[in-house]
Amino acid sequence: MDKPEIVETDVPARLDRLRWSRFHWLVVATLGITWILDGLEVTLAGAVGTALRESPVLQLTDAQVGASASAYLAGAVIGALFFGWLTDLLGRRKLFFITLGLYLIATGATAFAQDFTVFALFRFLTGCGIGGEYVAINSAIQELIPARYRGRTDLAINGSFWMGAVLGSLGTFILLDPARFSPDLGWRLAFGIGAVLGAVVLFFRRSLPESPRWLMIRGRIAEAESIVRRIEGPAPDPMPAARMRLHARHRAADLVDLAVSLFKRYPRRSLLGLVLMAAQAFFYNAIFFTFALVLATFFKVPAGETGLYILPFAVSNFIGPLALGWLFDHWGRRTMISGTYVISGLLLGGTALLFLNGALTAITLTAAFSLVFFFASCAASSAYLTVSESFPLEVRALAIAVFYALGTGLGGVAAPWVFGTLIGSGDPASIAGGYAFGAGLMLLAGLIAWWLAIPAERRPLEEVAKPLSGVD
Repeated sequence: MDKPEIVETDVPARLDRLRWSRFHWLVVATLGITWILDGLEVTLAGAVGTALRESPVLQLTDAQVGASASAYLAGAVIGALFFGWLTDLLGRRKLFFITLGLYLIATGATAFAQDFTVFALFRFLTGCGIGGEYVAINSAIQELIPARYRGRTDLAINGSFWMGAVLGSLGTFILLDPARFSPDLGWRLAFGIGAVLGAVVLFFRRSLPESPRWLMIRGRIAEAESIVRRIEGPAPDPMPAARMRLHARHRAADLVDLAVSLFKRYPRRSLLGLVLMAAQAFFYNAIFFTFALVLATFFKVPAGETGLYILPFAVSNFIGPLALGWLFDHWGRRTMISGTYVISGLLLGGTALLFLNGALTAITLTAAFSLVFFFASCAASSAYLTVSESFPLEVRALAIAVFYALGTGLGGVAAPWVFGTLIGSGDPASIAGGYAFGAGLMLLAGLIAWWLAIPAERRPLEEVAKPLSGVD
């Protein structure tokens, strides 16, 4: 049998020593749109909950509103797994277009739903597109951003989810106003926002290259180095860069490669990734998907005003990663991951106690959640950062998909339905208990992060997790 082809390259070192440039801003702008779209979708699902109940055509129950949110999350799980495999097989760039295209079609079709079954189906397909986007985009961000900027950039891009939430809040405030649009038209127009925004981004993504690191492991060294030269510009660093040797791989990673990485090489990282993803998924999806229902049921907030309450909540979530993200590169992953999880859990526990005692109004509940999620937004983003930089290049996309799927499946899919049912009961104690459970999960995750988190700050990806194809 022929020996595997060995290739030598300095592509990773050259990418990591780059100064921040126009290219990196392009990466942030065109790939960060994924989280903006997801934030838009989640906000719409939460803000239109009351409108879906009042729609003369759909007339959804509280449980059905929660179930449609769960359908979206179930689609995201399946989409992440399927498109994660394709991302390692076909490359990052092709999946940028496939997953965004699916999202555009599905979210546009949601606006034409006439019953619960069709509505839930298109929400499921929309989730498939977003789940696939998560995998392809997280892989590309890690592989294109220099190591010393990786933590803050990843948190900022993940935090842009809340820019979408702001857009959704403003949009629903206008579109759900019965003085402007009928109860059955406003929510349909709201779902058109994402389709229009995504169509614009499809155009700008054309200028993004394939990941040079993905090309490198496939033995396509000339293509990888050509892309790096274009990124470096007319005045590249003249100093020699560290080189590495690899066995060229002409096939995608399979389940054996994944199992070796997760259970043999890095079992502690696998446990950490699962705990972080599951805790933040339950925490976020339980609260945010049903926030509008809580406002309407317990504080009698009209559907048309829900967006005003979500707006400060969303702004706080966006500011958190921007304000604290640099500390993940400066103070380190262990301190910041465990700290943001623990603080989030403690603050939510206090909010649950106040809610139980009837000490909150719609405004003070919004203020409390804004404070909670200033830190929780960093915690959730750090979960994606952890799983996307902790495993070898060859299985990065598939590993992200698996942890996203398991975390969302364990902690997220059932959460909106469970909370929708609790809200339907009209019992404040039930809701407070749900919040307390979410707080406990975050506290547990923070303690485990203190125990298991790895010092990945400012280190090259190939040093954090050696490629499976690396030559000793």
